[in-house]
Order: sequence, then C-alpha cells, then structure tokens
Amino acid sequence: MSKTPQRWLQWAREIQALAQTGLHYAQNPFEEARAKRLIEIAAEIIGEHSHLDEEQALAAFQSQPGYVTPKVDVRAAVFRQDRLLFVREAMDDAWTFPGGWADVGEPPALAIEREVAEEAGLAVRAERIIGVYDANRIPDALTLFHAYKILFLCQLVSGELSTSVETSESGFFPVDSLPQPLSRYRTTPRHIEDAIAAYREPSRPVCFD
Repeated sequence: MSKTPQRWLQWAREIQALAQTGLHYAQNPFEEARAKRLIEIAAEIIGEHSHLDEEQALAAFQSQPGYVTPKVDVRAAVFRQDRLLFVREAMDDAWTFPGGWADVGEPPALAIEREVAEEAGLAVRAERIIGVYDANRIPDALTLFHAYKILFLCQLVSGELSTSVETSESGFFPVDSLPQPLSRYRTTPRHIEDAIAAYREPSRPVCFD
C-alpha cells in the first residue's frame, strides 16, 4: 500500500477544507475573518514545507470557492486486439492512460469519452467502471487537493491515433511490454493490473478504495 502523506500536508489540507466550508456558510464578518485567517495558516504551512510558496498556495486555495469536496479525475483503459492505449504526457514526458479532470455539468462517461478524443484522437464508448480510487494515496500526489480517480473500460469505436497540446505520443502497446516510465500520479501499476483483469474477466466486480 502507498505510504500516506506527511502529517503537515494532511493538517494543511484539513484546515483549508474546514475553513473554506466555514467561509461558505459564514453568517457575519467575524466568522468570515476567522475562516480566511485559517486558510492563510494552511497556505503558510504549505509554503514552509513544500516547493510552493505561501502566495502560490493561497492562490490555489482561493481558486475553488464554496463547500470543499474532492475533485474527480477520469481515466480510460482502451484495448485493441489485446493491446492497451497509452499517451505520453507533455507535462512530464511520461506515459499514462488518457484522461483528466471532469468538467462541471458533464456526465462521467461523457467526460472520459471527450478526454480520449482530445488526447488520442479516438472515438470510444465508456462500457463500465473498472475502479474508483483515492488519488491521494500516491505519495506526494495532488499536493493541495483531494481527488478521486474513476477508471473506465472503454470500447474503441473509430478514429486514428493523434496527439494534442497535452500529449506528445499515443499508441497501443502489448500488455506484457508497456511503455515506461509511467506518469505515476495519473496511472499506477495497480490501475493497469485492474484494467487488464477487468478486460479479461467481464464479470469482475468494480474495485474501490
């Protein structure tokens, strides 16, 4: 099992989440001031212990107003003749299942179908969910925010492989010879193992943390 985040990071996340929610429900200026100060303290903790400075952390915290809930990352496992689709992320030059953040107002299945089209040029149909994962179980991942990852098994419909501003390569690879290195914050060996098992065993139950 992946190691848990450092305690200071857990504290900063929890303080920010509680304060942001308190700010959302504040009923007078005094409650607002206390909530804002707690958010500043969470940003100070991040700035003291990470590569982000206090101003960057505060700006990130303030970019998501309202009640705090986990973000949603969607990923697709797409097979073609026992080969598995991967894209190379331009951001870190590593390989991952295509996917990204779900947009507000967008059904999860539509979100992943859109992501595959954007990142790999392929039309797919979301068939079923392979697993729902706590994305923050990956060491040092998602420093400021909590997220859930939904991994879909998708059926290839049509299209030709291509790339995008986010991806520099795309391709189908034999399951016993997958590309390296993995973009480990996005796709882990566990996700790959679960995807292959779900593809080979249609009745396999959904995995979840």
